[in-house]
Amino acid sequence: MSKNLLTRLARALDEARIPYMIIGGQAVLLYGEPRLTRDVDITIGLTPQEISRVLQVVRRMALRLLVQNVEDFVHRTWVLPALDETTGLRVDFIFSWTPYEQGALERAREVEVEGYPVRFASPEDVVIHKVLAGRPRDLEDVRSILRKQKLDVDYIRNWLQQFTATLETDYAARFENVLRSLEEGEVP
Repeated sequence: MSKNLLTRLARALDEARIPYMIIGGQAVLLYGEPRLTRDVDITIGLTPQEISRVLQVVRRMALRLLVQNVEDFVHRTWVLPALDETTGLRVDFIFSWTPYEQGALERAREVEVEGYPVRFASPEDVVIHKVLAGRPRDLEDVRSILRKQKLDVDYIRNWLQQFTATLETDYAARFENVLRSLEEGEVP
């Protein structure tokens, strides 16, 4: 069900020439342990000023928008939430164009899904996104990915240290705590 939606999204975004990468729970399913997820999170390489391009994709795919004042909502939140009524899955288009996101989009990996290449964030970038979110579910996703993948931990540490310095939240320590819990064999 979600595989078909992923390939349809990938095709539509490719046809519209919108850079993208799948993040969130769908990426965790690829890199970590299976878990329930009811949405598709997609980082796109556009700013809210280019919303018309994404709205064309939403219309082409017959997705239902989940907010009333779309442009105002997107300019405030940098997210365009929609619903694929066929699958019942929410699709969040996440606008971004920071240097980190530019690099992450370039690092994205193509994974064949139903015969079509779908771009997923690298496992390192999924870990970074999850550490930044910081909810218990997100940190368990980080543990799951760390257990299953061989990662470039220096890349993760470097970016988390930069975010720590900029955003004044100790993301680097949060990641080190997850690593320590795995080394000590703690059950979350």
